[in-house]
Amino acid sequence: MLVAMHAPDGFLGPGVAAFTAVISIVVIGLALRHASAELDDRQVPLAGISAAFIFAAQMFNFPVAAGTTGHLLGGALAAVLLGPWVGALVVAVVVVVQALLFADGGITALGYNVLNMAIVPAFAGWALFLLWRKVMPRSSGGVVGAAGLACGMTVVLSAMAFSIEWLFGATAPIPFDTVFGAMVGVHALIGIGEGLLSALVVGAVMAARPDLVAGARDLNAEEIGDRRPVGARAFAIGGVLVAVVFAVVVSQFAFDDPDGLERVAQDTGFLDRARDHAVAGSPFADYATRGIGNAQLSLAVAGLAGVAVTLLVVYGLTTATRRVSPRRSLHATSSS
Repeated sequence: MLVAMHAPDGFLGPGVAAFTAVISIVVIGLALRHASAELDDRQVPLAGISAAFIFAAQMFNFPVAAGTTGHLLGGALAAVLLGPWVGALVVAVVVVVQALLFADGGITALGYNVLNMAIVPAFAGWALFLLWRKVMPRSSGGVVGAAGLACGMTVVLSAMAFSIEWLFGATAPIPFDTVFGAMVGVHALIGIGEGLLSALVVGAVMAARPDLVAGARDLNAEEIGDRRPVGARAFAIGGVLVAVVFAVVVSQFAFDDPDGLERVAQDTGFLDRARDHAVAGSPFADYATRGIGNAQLSLAVAGLAGVAVTLLVVYGLTTATRRVSPRRSLHATSSS
């Protein structure tokens, strides 16, 4: 099963795989350093919750056209909530966990999957968000609107990134313009869903804990609105519960039609270049729990496992970096 921008092994050649792997390793290494400087202690739980939610939300494919589906990418959303560096780190962890534990996205494809799903959306999304903020009201609503527009647009940019990689590393004789047009067309539709869901999430966090949102750091109390923030423990518990509901319940209603990348691969003729996954024997491969015959329960258990692993890995990484170098507080952080 292919999901959204999760490319399998074999779609792109080894040169592109190696080049993008180097880029991704360098950027995520830098992101770890930035996390130590940019994350306030109060924001560390939000990083873990964001990872868990993005993982869970990616389990739900929504229809965008006849026979085609899409789902949340989450890179730009994470950037709005946490800043681009930490946002890229959070989604990179999700992508790696999906590849290693769920056989979702190839192992040799990790370089371009991390680049296309985490790095490009996080940094391009942050830049677009800042641009939209300039024309939006200085208010919570302005932050939400800018987030929705920026997040939706980054899906198209991710599709463009894959198309450019295809230009240099195609493994099938399909012209660049054919792949580019198909990828941009279908992912423009997926971007609408991305933007709407991202706006809802940012709106919910702004309503509960606006002080934690990186994209709203420049707003004062009057611009945010006079509201009492939710307590830290209640916010953390609520965020985890939302992720669990998506992973266990909402995922059961996912549409089974091909996602954007798979649809393009089918229609243009390079789907057969996908190779079998190196960890296809994982106990949670394809989001099905080995040994559980009931399909719904199998999916729910796999979803719970993914939520737990992504939450713990990101929380552990960000906590560890804060202990190594707790240099700056949230309010002293630059806008990156």
